[in-house]
Amino acid sequence: MSDYYGRLCLKSRFDSAEDAKIQVLPPFDKQGHCYRCGQKKHADLPNGEFFCTVCLQMGRNSSLACFHWAKEPAADVRNGQSWLTWQGTLTSKQQQVASEIIESIDSGQDRLVWAVTGAGKTEMIFPAINHALKQGKRVAMVSPRIDVILELAPRLRSAFSDLDLLLLYGDTPEKYHYTKLVLATTHQLLKFKEAFDLLIIDEVDSFPFRGDPMLAFAAEKAKKHQSSTVYLTATPTAQLIKDYRQKQLPASFLPLRFHGHLLPVLTFTRIGDWRKQLTKGRLPKKLVDQILLYAGSGQRFLLFLPRVKDLAPVLKAISKITDIKGLAVHAADPQRKEKVQQMRDKSVQFLVTTTILERGVTFPGIDVLILGADDEIFSTNAIVQIAGRVGRNNDRPTGLVLAFIEEQTRVLKAAAAQIVFMNRKGQAQRDGQ
Repeated sequence: MSDYYGRLCLKSRFDSAEDAKIQVLPPFDKQGHCYRCGQKKHADLPNGEFFCTVCLQMGRNSSLACFHWAKEPAADVRNGQSWLTWQGTLTSKQQQVASEIIESIDSGQDRLVWAVTGAGKTEMIFPAINHALKQGKRVAMVSPRIDVILELAPRLRSAFSDLDLLLLYGDTPEKYHYTKLVLATTHQLLKFKEAFDLLIIDEVDSFPFRGDPMLAFAAEKAKKHQSSTVYLTATPTAQLIKDYRQKQLPASFLPLRFHGHLLPVLTFTRIGDWRKQLTKGRLPKKLVDQILLYAGSGQRFLLFLPRVKDLAPVLKAISKITDIKGLAVHAADPQRKEKVQQMRDKSVQFLVTTTILERGVTFPGIDVLILGADDEIFSTNAIVQIAGRVGRNNDRPTGLVLAFIEEQTRVLKAAAAQIVFMNRKGQAQRDGQ
């Protein structure tokens, strides 16, 4: 029975419910919107039947189907006993943000947690999860990116080692069963309805969640009527920032990294038509000079490029000016994991890459170069995330973020302004204001 609590189970419309408490829900509403994803895009089946084409990957929802669902009974409170087995400690600023999140949970409010890259936001959320669990509430932590979920899983399981945690993603090996704590990709929220008292969305600005009406619908549908959503991000969307500025969404800030340093400032240098030079097998002189500096010093770096087609010719051009070891890597590269690991192991000095490495990876002590940072492929958030790869460890908490551009753009100005905004808040915190 518990498998149906807050869970949309796809069935044939001819299937009868196993229990009187299970509700049978229609596949589509009266206007033809899919009950699971909220969208209205159909494809025809024989005999006048039809199915939803938008959420097909979750199992075909057709006019021949229905959903079985049950409302979760009242919470089973554990007498206030803690589930948190994590033995770490939070900084005073992390603890302040954790307390603000708990206040939002108690008041049924949503909250934006704007924490710079490397601030330790995962650990900061542990007390809030524990607070909700102690009250018998059900919690889901989700992210648009499967690699983030897979990285979080062992950390959450270690932090709540006495609790059953369910990990859900596209080809997860785990069979679904009811748990109080769920870790999942945002797509998995499509299968829930009124399930969670606390929904934590990590990297809310990340593709594919950002700008996807289906996933936004799924997130709202998965929450109970009395619930809280916590939006975790280093780079909020324009809508989240607008909601915060209009005082419609309370926000907590963590502008300092765990080591207490500010974000590296974004710097720019103008170059000419670099792609024209690249067709001749050459790189812009300013980029060549920077790479030769690294060749002499041994400094490790990432070189970000706008397009996959740029990778091979740039790597070839670098090989003409220096023999330092480097690799090219992109999202569809079958050796992506191995190449990233080589960079981690310091067996190569640099990677030439696309926005695939803008977030979710840490290489201690690196610099970042961005060739063609004014290309439309780079969003404001992508630039801020790329800059956040620098200065992520105690041994080298600062570093260079250098963008090679033909012209200054609104996106780049906004990225630089966002870093300055957080650094001002960070400096104010350091000054005790």
